[in-house]
Amino acid sequence: MVILSIYAGKTRFGKKLGAALIVIVLTAILANLGWIPSASNSIPLYDGIFTYLAPISIFYLLLGVNLTSIKKAGAPMILLFLLGSLATACGILAAWFILSPERVFGSDGDTLAGMLTGTYTGGSVNFNAIALEYDFQEKGLLYAGTIAVDNVVTTLWIVITLSIPALMRRFWKDKKLAMRESTMDAEKKDTLSMHSLMWLMFIGVAAYFVSEWISVQFPQIPSILTISTIGILLAQVPFVNRLPGSHTLGLYLIYLFLAVIGAYCELSSVVDLQEIGITILLFASLAVFIHGVLIVLLGGLIYRDWDMIAIVSQANIGGGTTAIALAETFGRNELILPAILVGTLGNALGTYLGFLVVYIL
Repeated sequence: MVILSIYAGKTRFGKKLGAALIVIVLTAILANLGWIPSASNSIPLYDGIFTYLAPISIFYLLLGVNLTSIKKAGAPMILLFLLGSLATACGILAAWFILSPERVFGSDGDTLAGMLTGTYTGGSVNFNAIALEYDFQEKGLLYAGTIAVDNVVTTLWIVITLSIPALMRRFWKDKKLAMRESTMDAEKKDTLSMHSLMWLMFIGVAAYFVSEWISVQFPQIPSILTISTIGILLAQVPFVNRLPGSHTLGLYLIYLFLAVIGAYCELSSVVDLQEIGITILLFASLAVFIHGVLIVLLGGLIYRDWDMIAIVSQANIGGGTTAIALAETFGRNELILPAILVGTLGNALGTYLGFLVVYIL
């Protein structure tokens, strides 16, 4: 699927979509046709890509980070992310009062709303933290349905956020205040040799295991933050910085990650749950849609950089890794590190917002 997407992305029509969007759509179609494994019959390969390849891909992309450009992107991105988090909570509350899902979910509805607030602020860590507090994981059908819907909505939102910049620029030109790095700089580092490949593979795997060891010794420090820090530090070492091919390796692994995201978009799982599944889907979709409208409007008024707004929204709904994939797809290398930072901020903020929504409801 990655091979097909790369070639399709070079066609006249494919250039408008981009290889990242194409690989998600292709794998989603095949998974829903039953031709490749999906979320309900996931295979160890998928878990391996999430566990190992996704963080290592981030590490490789960070080896080309320009710290001077990050300074210009950091503060606006954090502000937009906080607005996006607030927009998520507002979206959940608005969807609750519009759809009244408690008639289907009963007393578990407020917990479900809190879980979705958490996951659409920071990710699955917050989702499960709230679920465990209220023993929601024991509600077998409802818990499974929420996970299935989360996979579908997250995948669809990646597709939408990939399209936001091109769509919005037709109606509302952005100021393009952020510093954009030339793609020529990335292309110069794309040629892989045996020398660079062996070193990149070695330091990538080593960085992963060092970050995992540190996370065991200091559980309060997320491993993704550790491996990102290692990547930034190594990027300042001339020998590592001059190794060609880190961008190529990182981008390829990101495409593999996006392919699994597409495979997890399993519509049949939602349909099989009948009224419960459809209600959760409507509730989550409306909440995320309201989030999107709010972040686009507020972001457009405050800091009109459509790439950054799309990346921030994706960091909320899909997490830091998918936000990085967007930054790479948009050619905004200076936003890769801020995407990781706001993703980590979401992990810290999501649980609190989730519990706040439960309390309000």
